[in-house]
Amino acid sequence: MANLKTLFGKNLRKIRRRKDLTQEKLAETLGVSVEFVSNMERGVNAPSFETIEKIANAFDLSAAQLFDFEEDR
Repeated sequence: MANLKTLFGKNLRKIRRRKDLTQEKLAETLGVSVEFVSNMERGVNAPSFETIEKIANAFDLSAAQLFDFEEDR
């Protein structure tokens, strides 16, 4: 099984694409670099709790929904 950072990253990418957002637009919304968004999506970096809240708000989701990997099993 993939680690939590990788699962989160795959889910983040899937949701971002579903919302038709570029990495650049998401980075701008979150106040982070495009490189950081890319690294999160690849499972290289993990977001802080503050960034998780910002991501959830940007996608109009709960923070828990960002960790719902059920579909990927």
